[in-house]
Amino acid sequence: MKNNLPPRTTPYSPMLILPRLGMFLLCLGLLLGSARPAEAIVYLDITSANVRKVNIAVPYFVDKNRPGVISDGGKKMADLLSRALAFHGFVEIIDPSAYGGSQTWDWSAVGAEFTILGQYEMTANGLVLEMRLNEIQSGHMILGRRYQIPISKHQDNIKKFCDEVILQLTGERGVSQSQIAFVSTSSGHKEIWLADVLGDDVRQVTQHEYLAVAPKFSPDNKWLAYTSYHRNNPNLYITALNTLKTTRAISYQKGLNMSPAWSPDGSVIAVTLSKSKNPDIYLIDINGKELRRLTNGEGVNVSPSWSPDGKRLAFVSDRSGNPQLYVMDVATKSVQRLTYLGNENSTPSWSPKGDWIAYTGRVNGSTQILMIKPEGGTPIQLTQTAGDHESPSWSPDGRQLVFSRKRNNKQEICTIFKNGMGLRPLFNLRGAQSNPQWSPRLDQ
Repeated sequence: MKNNLPPRTTPYSPMLILPRLGMFLLCLGLLLGSARPAEAIVYLDITSANVRKVNIAVPYFVDKNRPGVISDGGKKMADLLSRALAFHGFVEIIDPSAYGGSQTWDWSAVGAEFTILGQYEMTANGLVLEMRLNEIQSGHMILGRRYQIPISKHQDNIKKFCDEVILQLTGERGVSQSQIAFVSTSSGHKEIWLADVLGDDVRQVTQHEYLAVAPKFSPDNKWLAYTSYHRNNPNLYITALNTLKTTRAISYQKGLNMSPAWSPDGSVIAVTLSKSKNPDIYLIDINGKELRRLTNGEGVNVSPSWSPDGKRLAFVSDRSGNPQLYVMDVATKSVQRLTYLGNENSTPSWSPKGDWIAYTGRVNGSTQILMIKPEGGTPIQLTQTAGDHESPSWSPDGRQLVFSRKRNNKQEICTIFKNGMGLRPLFNLRGAQSNPQWSPRLDQ
């Protein structure tokens, strides 16, 4: 089907066309029985280009058995929570050196709007960890949690508490408990790797000692799909994420078996197969059984990405003469062209809220990250820096994008906020990093 949208000529920066979003009220409720309810506090919408950062002090955690001693463990726990909060972009952590890391201070004097006070105790059953979010102006505790956990789980629970703090401040859970899958040459071969979003837990998934590409998480975070060439054909594999040891090939048709995209309910995978010579998009189940063919030879068709409701697919096709983005109604197979600007657009990624499709587009000789409404219209160019920016993938809350950037002979994984601000590298690893994919939240 032909799109009625006219061709576009100029992408716009989000700093120019995103309107200043209004302020919203968030009433921070009582989550521990002993806390008094806080009054409503006014914040800027964190998706606004003019967002104001919230100042939070995270003093060193205190060992209940040695309350007067500053320990390395208490410092490391506070540092982890601070980095996880700051990752979300709208939190400014007050340097502990401004108050000596103490949990008792004149917080208004250092500009703190909130404090998070943590304490811990070693017991025969493991670690008891307590954390409290306090609002300085009212003096109320907003959030408190107590965890009795194995010592090995303390980092997971600190991140979990961080995500609850983000929920209290914005109305949506944070993304500390998520991961990034990507392709890295750190081992000397292009293999699939995993890391948490803070870069603290980096590990290799595949060890084929050959080319592996295009990792994709299943919606339930149980499986990672990818394509590997190690048997002299680009076959599709899935690996169990709980052990990283259970791996099996699910599609090994002659030719391409690549660009996997899990449906939102995890029941089917859209994949590009070239068993009939032309690369086309098919639906298969998790065992590789072919269920449906969606495209039929109208050019090369690759890189499917599902809408959150599972009713539509964005994909790339050169049926118009060069790679452009298209959107298909999966039930009817009707197709509309989405992009008209530029002669090379690829790697669509549908946002988890369904309101945007991010993609790679060639602009003035380099590739940049853009986004466009699923209904079409004028694209927004998010990245503005030199180099090639490719393969965007959305964070679970739809507020950030991860992508790869190559410049000065270095290729690394970066993130940027949806408003076009805050571009920063994520990991400092050996070799080249590419094809990132952001996982769903691990605790969902």
